[in-house]
Amino acid sequence: MHPYTPTWETEDLKLLRESTAKFLEREFVPHLKRWFEQGKVDREAWTKAGAMGLLLPGVPEQYGGGGGSFAHEAVVIEELEKSGVGANFGYPVHSTICAYYILHYGTEEQKQRWLPKLASGELVSAIAMSEPGAGSDLQGIQTRTVRDGDHYVLSGSKTFITNGQHANHVIVAAKTSDGKGSRSISLLVVETDHAPGFKRGRNLKKVGLPAADTSELFFDQVRVPVENLLGEEGRGFYHLMAQLPQERLALATGAVAAIERAVELTTEYTRSREAFGQRILDFQNTRFTLAECKTEAHIARVFLDSCIERHLHGELDNVTASMAKWWTTQKQCEIVDACLQLHGGNGYMLDYPIAHMYADARVQKIYGGSNEIMKELIGRSL
Repeated sequence: MHPYTPTWETEDLKLLRESTAKFLEREFVPHLKRWFEQGKVDREAWTKAGAMGLLLPGVPEQYGGGGGSFAHEAVVIEELEKSGVGANFGYPVHSTICAYYILHYGTEEQKQRWLPKLASGELVSAIAMSEPGAGSDLQGIQTRTVRDGDHYVLSGSKTFITNGQHANHVIVAAKTSDGKGSRSISLLVVETDHAPGFKRGRNLKKVGLPAADTSELFFDQVRVPVENLLGEEGRGFYHLMAQLPQERLALATGAVAAIERAVELTTEYTRSREAFGQRILDFQNTRFTLAECKTEAHIARVFLDSCIERHLHGELDNVTASMAKWWTTQKQCEIVDACLQLHGGNGYMLDYPIAHMYADARVQKIYGGSNEIMKELIGRSL
């Protein structure tokens, strides 16, 4: 079988892939175990990634980015997954999500002020939407602001915030008027280094992704300058919805890379291990299981690449992005589970990568919009 090459992968992207893989192997992988134990990556991981040019590769050079496209973001996401780092390093939230809110909705002054620092790793960004009582139902958020002269006074709490322990640049979804539902939500950027009343809560313990700092954030009458309003007041919900296709495509990108890694690791494992006097790979059940996994991995890759092509041409709609997110993350959980089974007892041991992949996969069906929400969005298009 000839190796499959995405139609969008240029020579420039192949070089990025090679340099990213070498960087991660040298600078991140040796520290993974310690990061797992301490519950977060080292803060300097961000500045190292910035110095390497891995942060904001799709943002124009005039704002400190790499001047590429989403294809460059996808390559970095894939290489993070292949290295075993995956979403333990909160790259997708910082680079593929938050940076693009600023790029698309920020004023020229905001872009010049924040994007170069996000690209260097001086700022680590997070987006604060979920609350203890509002997850998928964003219109149910309770975090509010009151206008006081040239400031918004922000009060409320957020939870499940990726990059929450390191972030010093937080895009907060809050209600800025008494309007009902989506028309009352705005996006405010809180620069936490200069924000009395801002407090970080616990670094939450999770089933998987142990080095991904995921936190509670508290805002007690935090004064946010009016110039930190991102986009239009009362249009925050629509700004969020417009960026969801790229967010969901990023999740699908990670899912497909994880599927391919699981199949590769398991093929190698079953080829080298023996039971009952023969290689595990020589049992028909093993070959049939891996045949199914390899086929579905290829289907997922072709579907993902089609979505990336469409996105690069500005043609990826929310329904197709939702299809990609739910199907690839569902398959990620199924295939990683099947691959773990072929590892036998070793698959349940954290000494083996497949065990980490099993734990890390589960959240993929929840964040970025649960897969049930994805099906609802797809169903509305029927």
